Amino acid sequence: RNIRVFKMEEIETRVRMPYGGQILGIVEAMLGASRMKVRCQDNKIRICRIPGRFRKRLWIREGDVVLIKPWEIQGDQNGDIEWKYTNTQAGILRKRGILKI
Repeated sequence: RNIRVFKMEEIETRVRMPYGGQILGIVEAMLGASRMKVRCQDNKIRICRIPGRFRKRLWIREGDVVLIKPWEIQGDQNGDIEWKYTNTQAGILRKRGILKI
């Protein structure tokens, strides 16, 4: 996968980067039924869902930084959540200028 290694104060941190049409976003609101409203880096608001393979393993709250994959059909309005970043990883993305939301 596309993972970069950043050295922060002599601590090596791996951060997953967007690739193949994936977009970074911030969760704005929980809508229920494993769906949420996400503000993406391309200034669009998408209704994103947690796929079944992540539903019990990925707990997401408002304000979390996520990696989404827009759908092929209705990609400007919908997408799937592929990854959730920890607060440390989100801070690294902001510091490096990758996350600009």
